[in-house]
Amino acid sequence: MLDLAIVILNWNGEALLERYLPSVIEYSQGARIYVADNASTDGSVAFLKNNYPDVGVIQNKTNAGFAGGYNEALKHIDAEVYCLLNSDVEVTPDWLLPIMELFQLKPEVSIIQPKILDLLRPEYFEYAGAAGGFLDSLGYPFCRGRIFQALEKDKGQYNDTTEIFWATGACMFIRKKVFDDLGGFDEDYFAHQEEVDLCWRAQNKGYKVYYVGTSQILHLGGSTLSNMNPKKTYLNFRNSLFSITKNLPRRKALLIIVTRLLLDGIAALRFILQGKMNHCLAVLRAHLSYYRQFRKMYRKREKADFVEKYYRTKSIVWSHYVYRVRSFNNLVKD
Repeated sequence: MLDLAIVILNWNGEALLERYLPSVIEYSQGARIYVADNASTDGSVAFLKNNYPDVGVIQNKTNAGFAGGYNEALKHIDAEVYCLLNSDVEVTPDWLLPIMELFQLKPEVSIIQPKILDLLRPEYFEYAGAAGGFLDSLGYPFCRGRIFQALEKDKGQYNDTTEIFWATGACMFIRKKVFDDLGGFDEDYFAHQEEVDLCWRAQNKGYKVYYVGTSQILHLGGSTLSNMNPKKTYLNFRNSLFSITKNLPRRKALLIIVTRLLLDGIAALRFILQGKMNHCLAVLRAHLSYYRQFRKMYRKREKADFVEKYYRTKSIVWSHYVYRVRSFNNLVKD
C-alpha cells in the first residue's frame, strides 16, 4: 500500500476525539495517524498524549480555520497520500482498501472521497459530501445524494467508482505531490468550500477527482458550524464567489458573478420572509467582504487551462425549487 497519513484537524474537540478516534485507529492498519490541533483551549492535546501516545500530535500556534490549519500541519508530515479526516467521523472495516487500490491502479487519479453516510441516520447520505460533489453552471455546489437540504436514502444507487467534480473536506484523500503543486488550500477561505476551490484548481491543471462507493464512512456533521449558523451562511456565499472569480475564464466569470449577486439578493429576501434576519445580514456581509477582496482573488487566477465543462446541470436552483427535483439521478444532464 502507498504510504498513507491520516490527518485529523481538531479544535476544542476532546469529546469528539474520545468518541470517534478509536474506530480510525482500529480500522486503519498500515496508516500513520496524526491529530493537527488548531490551538485548542480544552484538554484535547493532554487527552491524546495520555491515551493515544502512538498518535502523532501537531500543535498549530493559532486557529487558522480548516484551510490554514491543514496547510500548516501538512508541512510537518511526509507521506505519499494524505487523508484529511474530520474529527466527527466513524470509519468502517476495510474503508481504506478500495481507495488505496484506485490510487495504485490509476496514477492520473489525484483526489478521492468515499461514500459519506449520516452517523445519526445511517440509511441516509450525509450533507457534507454524500456520494461526490458537482457544480451547476452558476457555480452552486451539490452532491449525488444531496441537493440543498434534500438527502437521499442510500439504496446502493451510488456504489460505483466514478469521476466527480469536487471531494468533501470531511474525508478527502489527496496525493502529497498534488497538494504541494496546488499550494494547498486557499487560506482566505478560512473554512467552507475551500475543498471545492482546491478540486477546481486541480482539474484546471489536469488532475482527476474520483468517488469510491465501495468505501464508506459515517459523519456526524455540524460539529463546528451547523447548517443553520449565520457564520456558515456568510462563508458559503462569500467563498463560492471567490471560487468562480478564480477558476473560470474572465468573461464567463464576470457574467456568472453578476447573476449570482442578483440571486443571492433573492436568497436574502427569502431569509427575511422566513424570519431569519441573521442569515440575511450574513449574505450582505458576504457580499461586502467579496467586494473588498475582489482584486486579491482576481490576482490569484492561475495560468492554466480552465475546465470548459465544469458543471453537471444548468441550474440546480431552478431544478430543485421550481421542478422539485430531490435526487441527483433525476436531474437533467447538460
